[in-house]
Amino acid sequence: MSDVAIRIDGISKHYRIGNQDIEWYKTLRDTVTNAATAPFRALRSRLQGAKSSSSGGSKSFWALKDVTFEIKPGEIVGLIGRNGAGKSTLLKILSRITDPTEGYVEMYGRMSSLLEVGTGFNAELTGRENIYLNGAILGMKRAEIKRKFDEIVAFAEVEKFIDTPVKRYSSGMYLRLAFAVAAHLEPEILLVDEVLAVGDAAFQKKCLGKMSEVAHEGRTVVLVSHNMAAITNLCSRTAVLRAGRLDFFGDTRRAVAEYLSGLSTPQSDDLAQRSDRTGEGKARIHKLTLLDEYGAPKDVIQSGESLTLAMEYFSSEEKPLKNAFFEVSVFSQYGEQLFILSSFLTGQFFDILPGKGTVYCHVPAFLVTPDIYSTTVNLYVNSQLEDLVANASRLTVIEGDFFGSGKSTQKKIDGTFVMPQTWHETLPPKIDCSGNDYFLAGAKLSG
Repeated sequence: MSDVAIRIDGISKHYRIGNQDIEWYKTLRDTVTNAATAPFRALRSRLQGAKSSSSGGSKSFWALKDVTFEIKPGEIVGLIGRNGAGKSTLLKILSRITDPTEGYVEMYGRMSSLLEVGTGFNAELTGRENIYLNGAILGMKRAEIKRKFDEIVAFAEVEKFIDTPVKRYSSGMYLRLAFAVAAHLEPEILLVDEVLAVGDAAFQKKCLGKMSEVAHEGRTVVLVSHNMAAITNLCSRTAVLRAGRLDFFGDTRRAVAEYLSGLSTPQSDDLAQRSDRTGEGKARIHKLTLLDEYGAPKDVIQSGESLTLAMEYFSSEEKPLKNAFFEVSVFSQYGEQLFILSSFLTGQFFDILPGKGTVYCHVPAFLVTPDIYSTTVNLYVNSQLEDLVANASRLTVIEGDFFGSGKSTQKKIDGTFVMPQTWHETLPPKIDCSGNDYFLAGAKLSG
């Protein structure tokens, strides 16, 4: 058996865009005139170095350029990138829908693709008939479809309507049935393009479970998705495409970080020049800086260590701020808000602050596992939002021995948060949590 399931070597795909191929309606007079003047136009074109005498304004476009990597048997590989990066073009080449302009692909094993859910369905046929039709289109034998039929119907949750024409199905029912047929194939290689977003949340979860099941059966899967959580959970390695070129191929967590870091221009912690902010603007947060326990600036945090955030602010005309409070929201790479540090929640309002200065938010233990996080900062004065800056800073958290056990926290196996804990053979003594010395959910804020 080959140690390679898919070999992609120097794949490039070139398109010509424009209206050079449009042939407008011509009269006999136009045809005769063009024929008579053709030699003169050709001579002029050669003298001018032009390739063609047409004035269609054609342009060249490389959808893919020199993409090379290998996928091992039984491996689930993600394929991510912005819209237009070349992901679907690469899958179409792998599916033999289109040919590459340059390079070649080697595939070892029976291949099926889920590029568009529902391709091959006939609206006039019943669900039962479409299962057999679609299965045949996707390469399944009749005996195989019959053996899988009950499992497909149960997975799609359309038992009551299996003998109803699919034109009477809701869009969700239609998509569920189409995915169920495709997902129950048994090829050695499966190409999947953005089909894990079909149906409601419960069915999407079932789709992810099915892909995970496919992974454990040892089949090779290439998965295209904008769902970074799905990519992270399912894929061992991931390729990042950027403008048709392979930007990165390797560990999925690093690939996701590379992809997300390229979605927007990295923002400086100096917020004074940021124009993408909201609020009344009478007071602004000028700068956000991470400090270590000695007050020195730092860029990287160890999981579980203490952290201080210094927020420099100023008000218009440097007028004092009355009844001010500050907030810092922390987000995962996927845009999910994890927690908030807020002087409002801790009840620590600043009655009067000077018109320009710095406040400090001290977190006794930053209880998140290694990853890259982002922050959004808010400033309120007299309950009025004066300033809000999204993506104010990036927090890079690395592995740390939070429990002092010699074991490092790892996001892949330990989730998102670490939690202070002790283990006992008997009921532990009661712990007094009335004070703020050990405050887990918030932060200590002082001016």
